[in-house]
Amino acid sequence: MGRSFCRNFFAGAALALALQTGLQAQESVNVNDEVSYPFLGKLIDTARKYYPKMRSFDHRINIANSNITKARLSWFDIFTFSYLYSPNNSTTLVNPSLFNGYQLGMFVNIGSLITKPHNIRQAREQLAISKLDKEEYNLNIEAEVKMRYFRYVKELTMLKAMSQGLVDAENAMKQLRYKFEKSETTFEEYSRSLLVYADRRQSVIESQGALLVAKSSLEELVVKKLEDIK
Repeated sequence: MGRSFCRNFFAGAALALALQTGLQAQESVNVNDEVSYPFLGKLIDTARKYYPKMRSFDHRINIANSNITKARLSWFDIFTFSYLYSPNNSTTLVNPSLFNGYQLGMFVNIGSLITKPHNIRQAREQLAISKLDKEEYNLNIEAEVKMRYFRYVKELTMLKAMSQGLVDAENAMKQLRYKFEKSETTFEEYSRSLLVYADRRQSVIESQGALLVAKSSLEELVVKKLEDIK
C-alpha cells in the first residue's frame, strides 16, 4: 500500500508540475511585448489611404471645391445681353423706329445679384463641413484600427501561451503513459492527463479561430493582408 501511495503521489505531482509549467508559460507571455507601434502606425496610414469611405471624403471635398468655382463663375449669369438689327429701309409708318442698324442691350437680374453672395458662402460652408467630416472620420478610423489591432495581438498572445501549455500537457501525458505502461502509475492519473491534454488542445483550436477572426476584422479596415504591409 505504501508503494502504491508513493506511485500515486509522484504521478499526481508530475501532472501538477506540468499544469503549473503551463500556467507559468502563459504568464511569461506578455501582450505588451507583442505590440509593435511602428507597425500599428503603418496600419493606420494604410487604412486612411485605402479604406473606401476615406476615399469618398476626398471626392466630397473635390465636389465642394467645384461648387465654389461654379458659384463664383455664376456672377456672369446676372447679366443678359441682347441685340436687335434694324435695316435702314425698315422704318415705316406702321412700324416706326428711331434707330437703324444694330442695337445692343444689357439686362441685370436683380434677384440673382442678391442671391449670388449667399450661394458662394453656402458653397464654402459645404467645403468646410466636408473637411471636418474627413477629420472626424480620420480620428474614428484611427481608434478603430487600434482597437482591432490590440484585439488581434491579444488573440495572438493567448494562442502562443495556449500552444506552450499544450506542449507541456502533451509531455506530461507521454510521461504518465510511459509510467502507466510500466505499472508505475494508476489508470486514473493517466486518464486525467489525457483529459488535460484534450482540454488544452480544444483551447488551442478555439484560440486559432479567434485569431483568424481578429485578423480578418483588422484586414477589413486596411484593405490588405497583414503580411503585405511592410
